[in-house]
Amino acid sequence: MSHVGTGRITLGGGCFWCTEAVFARVRGVQAVEPGYCNGELPDPSYEQVCTGRTGHAEVVRIDYDPTQVSLRQLLEVFFCIHDPTSLNRQGADVGTQYRSGIYYEHPDDESLARSFLAEADAALGGRVVTELQPLRLYSSAEPYHHQYFARNPDQGYCVFVVAGKVDKFMKTFGHLLRDDAGTD
Repeated sequence: MSHVGTGRITLGGGCFWCTEAVFARVRGVQAVEPGYCNGELPDPSYEQVCTGRTGHAEVVRIDYDPTQVSLRQLLEVFFCIHDPTSLNRQGADVGTQYRSGIYYEHPDDESLARSFLAEADAALGGRVVTELQPLRLYSSAEPYHHQYFARNPDQGYCVFVVAGKVDKFMKTFGHLLRDDAGTD
């Protein structure tokens, strides 16, 4: 549940190591937590989610200060760092757990996201496959997934995949970069 003065949105855009690393650098983002949502089990493990049989998406739950960054700006960053036209995959990561999704807790967020998706879909020739659903059965990922890129910048996936998404964010959205954001 959001605190007064805090917004919350949950986004699925492929591997949560990538999305967490980017959103941790966005001005006004107060917390980013990797997790799983919208599946069939109440508290799945990473191994269970990776089978693709639980119905969960890998996501990041983002708490933010709407006086510093808007939900629309967060969605713009989100659409820049993942492919919203790729069904159930991002790059080499394939499976329903890597689907593109926006999971909301508040009706106002649904309305804004629906409008944003319509604009993006029109701009991308009707190819957007990002699902928009109420958040359900959210659970935090295992502790070793939290701040994965910050703790493992030299790991192969981080070097070849995560770092590129972070660089793209920094080049495209420099105006949204937090003052204390390092390059890890």
